[in-house]
Amino acid sequence: MRRRWLIGLVVVGTIVAVVFGGAFAFQRKLIYLPSGGQPPSAAEILPGGRDVTFTTDDGLRLAAWYFPVPDARATVLVAPGNAGNRSVRVPLARALTGNGLSVLLLDYRGFGGNPGSPTEEGLKLDARAAWRFLVREAGVSPGDLVYFGESLGAAVVSELAVRQPPKALVLRSPFTDLAAVAKRHYPFLPVRMLLLDTFPVVEYVSRERAPVTVVYGTADSIVPAEQSEAVADAAGATVVEVPGADHNDMALLDGRLLIDAIVEQALRPR
Repeated sequence: MRRRWLIGLVVVGTIVAVVFGGAFAFQRKLIYLPSGGQPPSAAEILPGGRDVTFTTDDGLRLAAWYFPVPDARATVLVAPGNAGNRSVRVPLARALTGNGLSVLLLDYRGFGGNPGSPTEEGLKLDARAAWRFLVREAGVSPGDLVYFGESLGAAVVSELAVRQPPKALVLRSPFTDLAAVAKRHYPFLPVRMLLLDTFPVVEYVSRERAPVTVVYGTADSIVPAEQSEAVADAAGATVVEVPGADHNDMALLDGRLLIDAIVEQALRPR
């Protein structure tokens, strides 16, 4: 009886170790979901679009799309979520340029044909390189920059804003930190012990000096609405609720409430 109990304990322990070990080893495959393939030319997407590149501090040369608007009222740096590539954000760029705003659609390392593999530290470097391009090469004044981050991208631009304060910050469907949202989807795992990437959004936004707007869907099944509300509370942010919207609904890609929130911050006096 004792022997069978010990064997059972070993088997259970082995299964637990395999599950936890697999979750640890492959976690970034679960977090980052880039689309393969090379996106088309920016000029094929929108008139006046430019294919641009910039180099990160660790030596990666990243491709992005820049859509400059003559006499733009502001420039929006778009940091995407954890999936797809810049092609998915074309409706957003079209809506923003139609409102007189220039747009840079960033693709992280490993996304949209870019070299490298995504990590938290890597994405921070990617956003900093995009900022340098806009300010030093495109000639955009830092005071005319609006950062827009969707979901995971909200964490990326929140960290960038601490280093390089923008005119304003718009966060779409932000989570409080990565562990909090991971715990919702993997409640059987000790995610705080396992995660290599943390993205502490609340910590970042509590240090922001720029005005912040948080936009979220009330029916979000990926990032619970209460997490976005907690981010807004920590930032003292303006809140825009999109009734009935889930995480990947079109209303949260280029819907009127979202676009109006970005434009309103872009037009804010310095």
